[in-house]
Amino acid sequence: MPRYLVERTFEGAPELAVEAVLECNADDGVTWFHSYVNEDTGTMLCLYEAPSPEAIRRAARHSDLPVDRITRVRVLDPYSYEREEKP
Repeated sequence: MPRYLVERTFEGAPELAVEAVLECNADDGVTWFHSYVNEDTGTMLCLYEAPSPEAIRRAARHSDLPVDRITRVRVLDPYSYEREEKP
């Protein structure tokens, strides 16, 4: 399933009812992995797995969360590559 990075901007620090958000997400086939929050700027970057950007927008509306931008991403894990042996 595709992964997406969702950018959000909040007025002040967000208060999330996590259980309610997870339930709304599940109704739309969306899985929330984790988020990075910058409290100084009121921005949040959230990593999701979802069937489409539209599913993320629908889940966000149900949870009353803003969506500034959705970008499809793929995982690049530097530890999954074989490294050359150093002499």
